[in-house]
Amino acid sequence: MRKTLLLVAGLSAALFVSTSDSIAQFNGHNTRGDYGLQSASQPPPGWYLITPIYLNYHVDVFKDANGDPVLPDEPDPIDVDAYVLGLIWVSQSKIFGANYSFQLYPAWTNNNLEVPALGVEQSTSTGFADFYLQPINLGWHTKRADYTAGVGVYAPTGRYEFGADGNIGLGMWSFELFGGATAYFDKAKRWHFAALGFYETHTEKDGTDIRVGDMLTLEGGLGWSFLQGTANVGAAYNAQWKVTDDDLGGLDIDGLLAELGLDFPIGRNRVYGIGPEVSFPIATKKKLIAFLSFRYLWEFGARTSLEGETFMFSATFPIPSVRLQ
Repeated sequence: MRKTLLLVAGLSAALFVSTSDSIAQFNGHNTRGDYGLQSASQPPPGWYLITPIYLNYHVDVFKDANGDPVLPDEPDPIDVDAYVLGLIWVSQSKIFGANYSFQLYPAWTNNNLEVPALGVEQSTSTGFADFYLQPINLGWHTKRADYTAGVGVYAPTGRYEFGADGNIGLGMWSFELFGGATAYFDKAKRWHFAALGFYETHTEKDGTDIRVGDMLTLEGGLGWSFLQGTANVGAAYNAQWKVTDDDLGGLDIDGLLAELGLDFPIGRNRVYGIGPEVSFPIATKKKLIAFLSFRYLWEFGARTSLEGETFMFSATFPIPSVRLQ
């Protein structure tokens, strides 16, 4: 059972294979579940330290192209834990009427981000993962909506060797364009709905001729704000699709699958998620110290993908603390 689970995990996280046209589906960088309520709203001008961001992904099952489970009914679960720091600077300067922001996110993980397709034992690695930054983040604010747009870059700083145990990076550069809006349904901005989209492209994986296909990720939520807009509760969602085929560079995936005796329909991967989110402030009578955020998402509708649950916690500290009137 363990060997079967690891094999399918490798296929879903690294080698999603299309048996009809020998096209494999590799994993991208964008993490589902790291954005939720008011995802397209840039914070007010200033410095912000986010520590920690903790994300746990609990894998329940692998679904084939028809949405049918491939693993046994009660497989051993896989848990991936990631720990991320965030540093955000929002300027008062305007570009095209928007506030300019620069954001960076170094990350650590205690599990492989990519499981070898032929692995037998589950290996656990701890170390510095691939580095994410947004050199351009623009935010617009109107009476009934917020808008954001920009560019994100993933640098291959995590340890990586194709097919090896202990990988904690993906061995490639990734570039994404993002944009979205948060709409407010009343003048007090209590009710809101957000949608933020990311379009992700990739370079070739290190040491190979393999290029991962483009990914489209959508994240946001429907929520209600209270405590003068400092607290939120609602439902968050996400969706992710592989929109172009991978370039395998001549890798014979069909031959590998035939040797393993695998026979189930495979296509481009997709998965959706939805669940509750709550955030609230930590403050004294005179100062706002931090914002705490909790999010839990159940995945569904998976095709050629792992399907599980995501838990996310973050603490955001304004620097310096905000003085309350």
